[in-house]
Amino acid sequence: MHAFGLDQIDRSAYLEAVLSTVPEYIIVADPDMQIIDINEAGLRLIAVERLEDLSNRDLMSLISKSCRPAFSQAFEAGLSQKNVPNDKPVQIEFQSLDNMLHLLELRFAPLKQPDDGISAVVITARDISELRNTLAMVEQSTSVLQSILATVPDPMVVMDEKCRITSFSTAAEKLFGYAENALLGRNINILMPTPYHEEHDHYVERYIRTGEKRIIGIGRNIEAKKQDGTVFPIRLAVGEARAGAQRLFTGFIIDLTEARNTEAQLQALQADLLHSSRLSAVGTLASALAHEINQPLSAITNYLSAARDMLDSGVGDNKELLYEALRESASESLRAGTIVRRLREFVAKGEINREILSIAQLVEHAMTLGLVGAHDKGIECSIHIDPDTNHVFADRVQIQQVMINLMRNAIESMVDSRIKHLNIAVRSVPGEKVEIAISDTGGGIDPEISGKIFDPFTSTKSSGMGLGLSICRTIIEAHEGVISAEPNPEGGTIFRITLLKANEEQSDVE
Repeated sequence: MHAFGLDQIDRSAYLEAVLSTVPEYIIVADPDMQIIDINEAGLRLIAVERLEDLSNRDLMSLISKSCRPAFSQAFEAGLSQKNVPNDKPVQIEFQSLDNMLHLLELRFAPLKQPDDGISAVVITARDISELRNTLAMVEQSTSVLQSILATVPDPMVVMDEKCRITSFSTAAEKLFGYAENALLGRNINILMPTPYHEEHDHYVERYIRTGEKRIIGIGRNIEAKKQDGTVFPIRLAVGEARAGAQRLFTGFIIDLTEARNTEAQLQALQADLLHSSRLSAVGTLASALAHEINQPLSAITNYLSAARDMLDSGVGDNKELLYEALRESASESLRAGTIVRRLREFVAKGEINREILSIAQLVEHAMTLGLVGAHDKGIECSIHIDPDTNHVFADRVQIQQVMINLMRNAIESMVDSRIKHLNIAVRSVPGEKVEIAISDTGGGIDPEISGKIFDPFTSTKSSGMGLGLSICRTIIEAHEGVISAEPNPEGGTIFRITLLKANEEQSDVE
């Protein structure tokens, strides 16, 4: 094989081949700005097939009038550069013979003669019309986005898949107390209290890895944190978008503070109303018991009085009558017991409207209601839900009522505690069941009543009626579950609730 050098081939043919293949437009113009040569790409730009077809070779005639001064200045600078090309690009508008307008970026270099004189200028150009249009669209989109961020009524935050904030709306600035430029590029967990602060990045990483949606397109109630440290409830809806290979997440936020305050006030009113209704129920029950039991008690009294009189006067012929009086007394005693049992069953019976529910959403919503004001009392809250817990078949309102009752009890028990930590853990347990454990670090339960805290009229509070935990047990047992309490190794109490897991085909047949 024989190797050839450029000195062994036609150099002009070589250059012609190179110039015909490069994508840039290359034009050679003499000092009078007359085109003396042009490559294939340049011919296509001008819209001619051959240089000979160009009747007017005046380069300036193809330049838009507004751009001619800048072009002339750059061209003269190219002529004056003795040894180095002018690398500073110049943008001009170029009109081809087919009346198409192009935005070109030009660079100029002198074409030297053997005596170091300059015979022409070589102009290299590339069409940046599409780039200009793209930049204009980007600028327009940015302007529109800025307008949206400035006017959208609900706070909006945009983050990338590394959890870094890329946009922060004006409403979000007002809500959280941060300026946008102070947050751009920072991790979004700066807006979250414990435990969301520590767990958020893990949730995003799990979604990117598995595609399993826990909040995207669903929404959930969580807590957020302002710049001054204030923790408050929000409703968060998250959307996902892609910009090329980049993934972005947009969060729309609704401040639930006012709604939760209203709910707290309603709960307080409901608690007062419930207290009054319980007193009324106890009075009604006592009245009903007195009325219903009065007859068997009166009969028992009469029979026993007759028996006593018979014993005083000697049994004799009254033996059969004495036995009859004692038998009737026993019968009336059983009747009184039956009345009490039926009244208890009537009071305990409640209607259940069960449905298939996400245990995670059920627990999180109950926490939002039950933990109102907990942070203000210095209580630290945490939650852990095992991913395999899935769904339960339950009455949403009643189970949340039980959880809120237990959380409120836990908060009250920790008022004077040095360590104030409330934890909620959800896990699967054998028998296709789910366990919800609510633990506190309060004063614990008095050992003298620990075995009967779920009995009616047994209270751990000095002002309590002792019906709250009894009602909780009634609700859980109606769900075929179990509720129990045990000492917390860290101090305080752990209440455990077990519920049946849901099957796909389950429905409410109550």
